[in-house]
Amino acid sequence: MRDFTNDLLTTFAPITLEQMSGVKLMNRTDTKFVTNTEKLCQLLQLAENDYFVQDINGERNMEYDTTYFDTTAFDMYYQHQWGHTNRQKIRFRTYVSSHLQFMEVKTKDNHGRTKKKRIKVSDMDVLDEEKRAFLSKHLRYDAESLIPAINNNFRRITLVNKGHTERLTIDSSLRFNNIVSGVKRDMGELVIIELKRDGRVFSPVLEMLRQLHIHPHGFSKYSMGSALTNPELQVNRFKSKLIEVNKLVNIE
Repeated sequence: MRDFTNDLLTTFAPITLEQMSGVKLMNRTDTKFVTNTEKLCQLLQLAENDYFVQDINGERNMEYDTTYFDTTAFDMYYQHQWGHTNRQKIRFRTYVSSHLQFMEVKTKDNHGRTKKKRIKVSDMDVLDEEKRAFLSKHLRYDAESLIPAINNNFRRITLVNKGHTERLTIDSSLRFNNIVSGVKRDMGELVIIELKRDGRVFSPVLEMLRQLHIHPHGFSKYSMGSALTNPELQVNRFKSKLIEVNKLVNIE
């Protein structure tokens, strides 16, 4: 199905990274949606005239590789499961085609806003001097308590509306490899869409999503991936979401 998706992307007008830097969402709101590749193809056909697609050296469906760390007690996972609004994540993200890697700390505050701090790195040694200094400033957990927890790999399409008031990221071909348990999981036809827009400005894609019966649905790659691949973790508050996702993509 990915080849068909790539064919559809050729019909979109391109936007470069430099041009995208001008899309500053100062009062940003984020909404996630979960669907499958069949619905994604329908969405791309509807969106062609209203959106640009990010194009980097002719590539429009970028490969990402990400490794999340957590404490040995999985504090960050449980903070999310318990619904704490003031929570954090730490990850190493690699942009596969460019070989660029960043260490990122994401902090979600009590108002639902997410702030991301990152530095460029060449490895995942959280105990070296530069990374330790960065983490002591931005992460509320000690670097010594961190372990690599789970790796994921996926493809990402980025769309920008022609009014330059929103970005749409579309993730597919998602695979998990749990570093702690050794369990791997291919998420098949699952597609995760995230709409990032400037406040309550009109969004062309919202009507398209409603038309296709694609509804808002939270999906954290770290938390859901961990729940799916580490049998030692409690999943109580994630059970209903796991059932919905499994039904959507027809996986056992």
